Amino acid sequence: MTFPVGLNRVLEPAGVLPQAAWRLDARPEIGTDEVRIRVERLNLDAASFRQLATKHGGDGAAVRAEVLEIIGTRGKMHNPVTGSGGMLIGVVDEVGPESPLPVKAGDRVATLVSLTLTPLAVSDGLAGWDGLSEQVPAAGHAILFGRSVVAVLPDDLAPELALAVFDVCGAPALTDRIVKGYAGAATPVTVAVLGGAGKSGSLALTAARLAGARTVGVVVSDAERAALTAAGLADHVAVADARDPVAVSSAVVSALGAPATVTVVCVDVPGCEHGAILATASGGTVIFFSMATSFPAAALGAEGLAADVTMLVGNGYVPGHAEFALDVVRRTPAVRALFESRIAAH
Repeated sequence: MTFPVGLNRVLEPAGVLPQAAWRLDARPEIGTDEVRIRVERLNLDAASFRQLATKHGGDGAAVRAEVLEIIGTRGKMHNPVTGSGGMLIGVVDEVGPESPLPVKAGDRVATLVSLTLTPLAVSDGLAGWDGLSEQVPAAGHAILFGRSVVAVLPDDLAPELALAVFDVCGAPALTDRIVKGYAGAATPVTVAVLGGAGKSGSLALTAARLAGARTVGVVVSDAERAALTAAGLADHVAVADARDPVAVSSAVVSALGAPATVTVVCVDVPGCEHGAILATASGGTVIFFSMATSFPAAALGAEGLAADVTMLVGNGYVPGHAEFALDVVRRTPAVRALFESRIAAH
C-alpha cells in the first residue's frame, strides 16, 4: 500500500496531513513509495531561526538545544511559534520500489519541501553546529513521500550555496510568472521588493528585472542599501522599515513615481502586510513570501484600505522553480556574490 502524501507517518492528531500534524513517525524503515535520505545539513527557515535566536538572546547553545527538542518531540523540524521549518540536503540511502521521485541511491539531493512535513531524526546531537546560523551541519535521516519534491544537487555550485538557493527558489519563479502576466499592460510594469537585500529578495528583484520590470528594493538599513546598490540588482534602492506602512509607501512612490504594479514581501519579521498593500497600485499584486506574514492582517488591512489588489501566498512551489533559481544565480554573478558573502558571514 502506498501513501503518497505521508498519512501513514502521522502520529497525532489522526486524520491530518503531515504538515498540520503535531507529531510524525520518523522511523528509518521506508514504505514502498518512500525515500530515505542520509542527512548532511539542515537549512532553517529565516523566520524560525530569527525567532529562536531572539528568544534565546543569541545564545547558540540554547538555540541548538531547542532545535533538538523540537525535532525529538515532533519527529520533524516544525517551529511551534512561527509554524515554519526549512529544508535539508543529504544523500539518498534507499528508494522504495514504487517511489515516483527521480532519484536513486547515492544521489546527493536537496529536499524542496518544508521540514514541517518531513519526518526527521537527528543522531549526532547537532554537535557540529554552534546555533548561530541558519545552516545546520547534521547527521541523521529524513523520509520523503511520493508527492515530495526533491532536486539532485548541481555539480557547479557548492552544496551550501545550492541549499541557500533552493531554500527560496519559489520566490524568483513566481515573481517571473506574475510579472510576465502583466505583459501588454498600458503602463510599464514596476516591482517593489521588501527585503530586497536578502536571499529571496535578491532573487525576486533579479527575476523581475530579467522579466522586463523596473524595480525598487526596499531595505532596512544604510548598510543593506550600500550592498544592494553595489550589486546593481535594482533600478532603485530605498531605506524604510517594512513595518511602517506610510514609510514603505512613500519610499516606493518616490522611487518609481507611483505605487508598484507588483510588491513582493521577503521580510522575515511580522507586521509588513499593510505597507506592502499601501505600496501597491490598484489592480496590482502583492506576493507574500515571508513565513512571518499574518494573513488575517493582510486580508483585513486590504479591506480597510479599500485596496483592489490581488494577494498571493508564495507557497514555495512553482513547476521548474529549482532550475529557474539556479539559472538566475548562474546568469547573475552579483546575486551569487551576495549569497556567497551571506554564507561566509555565518
